[in-house]
Amino acid sequence: MIVDCHGHYTTAPPQLGEYRDAQKAALVDDPGHVGELGSVDISDDELRESLEPNQLRLQRERGIDLTVFSPRASWMGHHIGNAHRSRYWSQQCNDLIRRICDLYPTNFAPVCQLPQTPGDPEASIANSVAELRRCVEGMGFVGCNLNPDPSGGWWNGPVTSDRTFWPLYEAMCELDVPAMIHVSATCNDHFHSTGSHYLGADTTAFMQAMTSGIFRDFPEMRWVIPHGGGAVPYHWGRFKGMSEENAAKGWSLLGDLMDNVVFDTCVYHQPGIDLLVDVVPTENILFASEMVGAVKGRDPETGEFYDDTKRYIDRASLTDEQRSLIFEGNVRRVYPRLAPLLDAAATAGGAEAAW
Repeated sequence: MIVDCHGHYTTAPPQLGEYRDAQKAALVDDPGHVGELGSVDISDDELRESLEPNQLRLQRERGIDLTVFSPRASWMGHHIGNAHRSRYWSQQCNDLIRRICDLYPTNFAPVCQLPQTPGDPEASIANSVAELRRCVEGMGFVGCNLNPDPSGGWWNGPVTSDRTFWPLYEAMCELDVPAMIHVSATCNDHFHSTGSHYLGADTTAFMQAMTSGIFRDFPEMRWVIPHGGGAVPYHWGRFKGMSEENAAKGWSLLGDLMDNVVFDTCVYHQPGIDLLVDVVPTENILFASEMVGAVKGRDPETGEFYDDTKRYIDRASLTDEQRSLIFEGNVRRVYPRLAPLLDAAATAGGAEAAW
């Protein structure tokens, strides 16, 4: 099977954005506005219409069997509003993901966003644990997206190794679900959201894990660092050397981090993928495309879509066994709750037993 571990619902009907706009409008007059969960009136037919010409069409055209699917990352917007607004927004977005997975149980597997909020890290994590449990225990989600910078580009909150994160990590380990480390849009003009902010955050989260030794406290925790791992594969020697020189200070060695950290293949050209698979151990690479995402166009030099990353893996210097690990084997290990969904998708008539 070909499993894409990184997909976002970027084509939602306009009612979802209207709900968010109403939240923002209420906060203008009263930043502490609580409000209520309310509803987003989107029919099943509208969900289908938003997916059939987009993600589902591309799955069929590109030979992808199943996508691990989560709310739109740039819309998580943890820096907007307060804890109540973030909680309601996350619930609405996650409920839509569950509905999509019910409509297409052999095409999508659900991953949740968390209601993180800057300014009150303990409340932020407590709300995130509650939403994680609601989604995993109550709705069959297989993982979560964790924002290392809910401030939206200001990086003024606790680092990911801070003990305020520990209740979330404990819940992740208990529930046996990984986190994709994924920021949202930035409100800092120094950064472009899907360019410098996303890739810089990937690198920053990896560095925080290395310098803190956090996985010694949580040896079963798993992180998926997207977008090919940011700068890490390209500067592998720098990270390896720094970890060795600072091991006495408690840093984790690069090799040790590979027990807990994996990278995806959201790298949009062949030389980048070739570097990734040459430098990073095969067991630490998950196939992903992030379509429909940040880069939707065709490369004028090849005529192929930049985000058609399966082509790059097919052409890379890999054995059939390595490709099988990247396309399916590794994601089964990192997302163990995904296995029943994959087995159901591979078995005719098994979708009803997916979760």
